[in-house]
Amino acid sequence: MKVEKFKVLLYLRRSGLNKSGKAPVMGRITVNRTMAQFSCKFSCTPDLWNPRESRLNGKSREAIEVNSKIEKLLLAVNTAFDSLVSRKTDFNATDVKDLFQGSMETQVTLMKMTDAVCADLKARIGIDRAKGTYPSYHYMRLTLGEFIETKYRVKDMAFGQLTEQFIHDYQAFAMENKGYAVDTVRHHLAILKKICRLAYKKGYSEKCHFQHFVLPKQSEHTPRALSRESFEKIRDVEIPPYRKTHILARDLFLFACYTGVSYADVVSITNENLFTDEDGALWLKYRRKKNEHRASVKLLPEALTLLEKYKDETRKTLFPTIYHSNMKRHMKALAALAGIKDDLCYHQARHSFASLITLEAGVPIETISRMLGHSDISTTQLYARVSPKKLFEDMDKFIEATGDFRLTI
Repeated sequence: MKVEKFKVLLYLRRSGLNKSGKAPVMGRITVNRTMAQFSCKFSCTPDLWNPRESRLNGKSREAIEVNSKIEKLLLAVNTAFDSLVSRKTDFNATDVKDLFQGSMETQVTLMKMTDAVCADLKARIGIDRAKGTYPSYHYMRLTLGEFIETKYRVKDMAFGQLTEQFIHDYQAFAMENKGYAVDTVRHHLAILKKICRLAYKKGYSEKCHFQHFVLPKQSEHTPRALSRESFEKIRDVEIPPYRKTHILARDLFLFACYTGVSYADVVSITNENLFTDEDGALWLKYRRKKNEHRASVKLLPEALTLLEKYKDETRKTLFPTIYHSNMKRHMKALAALAGIKDDLCYHQARHSFASLITLEAGVPIETISRMLGHSDISTTQLYARVSPKKLFEDMDKFIEATGDFRLTI
């Protein structure tokens, strides 16, 4: 249908003052020659009302709260109108009123959908989601709520109110106002896109918002593996016997160097993850906490020695428990004891396994990827940066192999 006139008028019903002396705010929708009146379901002080602007004058608490409600209401009315226009069917003012009132009261909004996604994720922790996954969703929800209140002066928004500019403004808010790093903002935006995609899939949104929005490029961090010298210093460092937790931290670090097992996995693997092959060799097979992908690695003699050292039939896990915060603290102490000037973190052991222990020994990158339980071999290529030693060895092999070549012109 052709829409020649569309207007939303707000006014006060001064004849119906309540006990506080406030007048109810009313609305009138006009579409072509049809009109529909409705109650806005909130009141205000008549003296503050500006009929020309359809707002309250001043910056009092009442003015701010009522004006915020007006903005939300007008956005809902316009969204309902745009939705009906997009359907390309005849409609009148009553249809707009019915659609916007129904959407305001019953529809699943952006923040409601975000809360539902967060609640679902929280319920799945320990089943098919790791505990560390939830905080990023939680903080994204807080930032998103703060952005909507700051930018639009409302606590929630309908999916029909979202525009392409919304996600750009949210990105700018997270980076400039909140000071988040690019990778953090990228993760928040990815969650927002996921929420909008789920809303569209479930029928809460008429279109899939932001599906063509390109996420900021993730910053590349070259993984830091230990040098051979640093690895040997940690391996051979003498720790006083009374520092039992420091010894445990060092042994867990070395076990990761020999197996590539991350902290989240090394503290949870049990005897059920050990398998013996036909040749009698012992293998460690487990599903990673991070992505549920299978990782399989044949245990080196050094790793077997560490397992035997901490063998305890009364304990379910292969190693004693050490909390992550304690592990981080002990890594700093270990670096000091071993005389290593650079910072030391547990995940360096995983990098060292990829490059120092396997790649330099000639293990193919595809095999290393399976050992580490990576879903994409490109991730392994980041971990297993070619070391200078490996580069020189490969060049020596190349020169040897091409030694008999003769250049013919």
